[in-house]
Amino acid sequence: MAKPRILSGIQTTGDMHLGNYLGAIRNWVELQSDHECFLFMADLHAITVPHDPKTLAENTFKIAATYIACGIDPDTSTIFVQSQLPEHSELAWIFNCITPLNWLERMIQFKEKALKQGDNVSVGLMDYPVLQAADILLYEPDGVPVGEDQKQHLELTRDIAARLNFQFGSEDKPILKVPEPLIRKDGARIMSLTDGTKKMSKSDPSDQSRIDLTDAPAVITKKIKRAKTDPLRGLEFDNPERPECHNLLGIYQLLSNQTKAAVAAECQDMGWGQFKPLLAETTVEALRPIQEKYQALMSDRTYLQQVLANGKTKAQAIAAPTLDKVKAAIGFARL
Repeated sequence: MAKPRILSGIQTTGDMHLGNYLGAIRNWVELQSDHECFLFMADLHAITVPHDPKTLAENTFKIAATYIACGIDPDTSTIFVQSQLPEHSELAWIFNCITPLNWLERMIQFKEKALKQGDNVSVGLMDYPVLQAADILLYEPDGVPVGEDQKQHLELTRDIAARLNFQFGSEDKPILKVPEPLIRKDGARIMSLTDGTKKMSKSDPSDQSRIDLTDAPAVITKKIKRAKTDPLRGLEFDNPERPECHNLLGIYQLLSNQTKAAVAAECQDMGWGQFKPLLAETTVEALRPIQEKYQALMSDRTYLQQVLANGKTKAQAIAAPTLDKVKAAIGFARL
C-alpha cells in the first residue's frame, strides 16, 4: 500500500531559526517514516521581495544542509530546489489564467507585506499564493503540513484545484487531487522573543527576536536572557495576558521532549531568573548535534549537490506528468 504523500517548503531567505525547526522541520522528520515526503527550497518565492543575488544560491545550500542536519533523510524524503523545475512556473501561469483577481486581493499576508513595502510591491508578491498552489498541486499530495497562518493559502490552493476540476474535468474524473491541511497542535506557531503576539520570523529586523539554528551557545544564552517576559512569578501556559510566558514554556516543552502537563508542574513555582538559564541550557544542548552535522554538510558541497540533483530527478518524475495532464485538460496541442 502506497504511503500518503506530503509536500512542504521554506523560502531561501536568511538563516533558519528555531521557529522553522519546531514549527515545521521537526514535524517533517516525524512524518517521513510513514509518509512520502517532497520537501523543497522555495527560491522562486524568495525573489518576490528585494533580495541579494549574491546570497540566494548560498541560502539554498544552507537550507538543504539544515533539512538534513535536523533529521530529514535524503534516501527517504525527496529534497529539491523549486527553481530547478520549470513545471512550477508553467503550472502557476495556467493557474493565473483561471484564478479570479479578487481571490488574491483578499489574502491577509499580501496586505500585511504590501503595507511594509509601499511603492515597491511587486506583482509576484500578490501572485505568490498562485505559485504556492502550483508547488503543491504538481505533486498531488494527500496532505500539506501548515501552520495556522498558512491555512488561508492552502484554502486558496484547494479552491484553485476545485475550479480547474470543475471547468475542465468532471465529478467522477477530477484532474487534480484536492489536498488536506495537516496542522500540528504543538509547536505549530513559535513566537518572537521580543513580542509573544508575533510569529518568530526571518524578516523581523531585530536579530534578538529569534534564535537562529546556527547561533553559538553564548549568543543563544544572551538572547534568552534578554527575551521579553513579565513581572509575575510562577509560570503558566494558556494565559492570554502572558503570551511571552506561554511561548517560552512551549519552546522548553518541545526542546526537552516533555508533555505540557509535566512542564506546567515543573515550572509553576519558578521565577524568570530560574527558568531562563534552564531554557538556555536546554536549547543549546538540543541544537548542538544539529549544528555539528550542519557544519559537516556545509563543508561537503559535492554531497549536497548530489542530494539536490537526485531530488530534482525524483520530483520531476512526479511534476512533469501532472503538468502534462493539466495541459491536455485545458486543450493545449500535443505535438
